[in-house]
Amino acid sequence: MTRAILWDFDRTLARREGMWSGCLVDALEDVRPGHGHARESFRPYLSDGFPWHAHETPHPELCEPDAWWAHVEMLLANAYRGVGLDDESATAAAARVRIVYGDHTRAWALFDDVIPALQALRDAGWRHGILSNHVPELPALVAGLGLDDFVAVIVNSATIGYEKPHPEAFAEARRALGAPSELWMVGDNPVADVAGAEAAGIRAILVRHDGAPGLAAVVRRLNALREHDN
Repeated sequence: MTRAILWDFDRTLARREGMWSGCLVDALEDVRPGHGHARESFRPYLSDGFPWHAHETPHPELCEPDAWWAHVEMLLANAYRGVGLDDESATAAAARVRIVYGDHTRAWALFDDVIPALQALRDAGWRHGILSNHVPELPALVAGLGLDDFVAVIVNSATIGYEKPHPEAFAEARRALGAPSELWMVGDNPVADVAGAEAAGIRAILVRHDGAPGLAAVVRRLNALREHDN
């Protein structure tokens, strides 16, 4: 029996301080030091327009990194304009976001329980994959954060043209893992990760959301299943 786990990335395995609004602040600081804008100023402009906000619609036209970022940078530039920046500064800062967000040394960190959980589950015979709605540079982030030794495949919405919870995102991930006989999804989003997986016939575990447990509970649950089957 082949067993595999699909992991969400953001807020499941790793987190970036401030997420997108924090990254806009950091990128603007690179372009205009001392600008004085806070994360809260940008948040109203980031609630729509990313590819995952239209997850029901495939986006094969955005599967090349430059195309993906050209689409997203329009949204980011509008956010900068919304807080009062001129067009030149807004465009420069939006372009800088691509560099800042993909830099694993700038505000990214793994949760403390990630490496122990991945190690324990791998030792118990589980194969790991990542399925994430993310930027094209996700593989470099995964490598930079030290997860390469644990993760067999990375399925990224920016390169496949489907966003969770679209069923084709889960189908792509299942194929990438070689159609394992047992497959679970673990993530922090009850819609994109849990409901999307279950609709695709994949069992799911919610973590780090409104009191949901961390990864130690995932290890206990999946290893208990393995011991029961054996």
